[in-house]
Amino acid sequence: MPRILKSCLLFLAALSTTAIGQQAPYDIFPDAKPPYYRVRYEASNQEGELSFPVNYTIWVPPNVSSIRGVIVHQHGCGEGSCKSGLTAAFDLHWQALAKKHDCALLGPSYEQPEGTECQLWCDPRNGSGDAFVKALNELGHQSGHPELANVPWALWGHSGGGHWAGGMTLLHPERVAAAWLRSGVPLLEDNPQRPSIKAHTVSDEALRVPIMCNPGTKEGVTVKDGRFAGVWPANEAFFQSVRGRGGLVGVAVDPLTAHECGNQRYLAIPWFDACLSARLPRKENGPLQPMPTDDVWLAPLAGFDATPIASFDKDPLTAVWLPNENIANAWMQYVKDTNISDTSPPPAPSDVEVNNNRLTWVADADLESGIARFIIERDGKVLAMVPEKSQNPFGRPLFQNLQYSDTPTQPLVPMTYDDHTAKPGVSHTYRVIAENTVGMRSEQPSAP
Repeated sequence: MPRILKSCLLFLAALSTTAIGQQAPYDIFPDAKPPYYRVRYEASNQEGELSFPVNYTIWVPPNVSSIRGVIVHQHGCGEGSCKSGLTAAFDLHWQALAKKHDCALLGPSYEQPEGTECQLWCDPRNGSGDAFVKALNELGHQSGHPELANVPWALWGHSGGGHWAGGMTLLHPERVAAAWLRSGVPLLEDNPQRPSIKAHTVSDEALRVPIMCNPGTKEGVTVKDGRFAGVWPANEAFFQSVRGRGGLVGVAVDPLTAHECGNQRYLAIPWFDACLSARLPRKENGPLQPMPTDDVWLAPLAGFDATPIASFDKDPLTAVWLPNENIANAWMQYVKDTNISDTSPPPAPSDVEVNNNRLTWVADADLESGIARFIIERDGKVLAMVPEKSQNPFGRPLFQNLQYSDTPTQPLVPMTYDDHTAKPGVSHTYRVIAENTVGMRSEQPSAP
């Protein structure tokens, strides 16, 4: 058996297993009260329809007049990864991206039983594509934003979710503003495949959609064996096929990880920001805009240095495509050690209130670096950190913590603090300061 075919088969087999450290069931999830909305569909036994139940939860930015797009955060295969999708729409960092562009944030959660075939949902032609479109219609009516049925999509997918996001891009390129494929890509007609998996074709329109492939180095790049060793050969074959035809495809190898998502969001979110800024329609119901070509940078596949296209001295159709200089600089730092820098402080928390010694507040995440924690001051002195210790075994510590599939843990961490040391009858002044994941603090702390 040829090595690349064997690697791809091992990769596809690995996708059907449960992500590390996550458990079913699917009936524990945050309430969907406005600005959150949810629909659920039961499994169908009809041919061509989705054979697993599925929940779709969406967040709509408060006070937005008209939605311009939908950002989809799609989990991977197996019960644990499917469960992790239940919190995707509640992620403050991804909400910051959505809010900037007047987009909704959608988190699907397929109820895939352990040991069943992942392709039954991660291939959108098996009913999940139609269910997704149906959900946008219903969620649009629920939320009072019927335009959700027609706006463009920005698709992020992990593992089997990368298959789904890539498949939706190839099936509906006119709707996709950009796609980020973490550790999973769709199989193409000219690439090795299992007989049970239908290949995709690549249209000329699909070549104009910016796509970023994002495997971990331990998925076949520097570690050539193991459970996910087939990820890199699959990514390499996808890249060569699409980029060789002029597709706008990049590859960002995570230098620290295997199949877990690591720190990818610190490149993915700025990359989506650049793509959405360039591509979202200028008017309602208008077409997606083409990506600009005047500031493109290129880099060798699995390399570490990017240069402007004008100074790239190799075949550009073999090179990683990067949309502009800012993303190229972030990409070079990411593929080195993932420590992408950020020089802007996070937004200051607002609406700080004190009620019976309980503090509550509201805060948006730093678009570039998210939220690591909140610092509580009482009478000008530091009183506490919330949370006391952020947890994220897969990357930078975050206020909401993170699961294997890059979604917040349950139960969701609330923006509250109980001051048990306050003395009855004594008035105090409190401040809440946000700190992002590079250690920068909000400049104007809020005070009640």
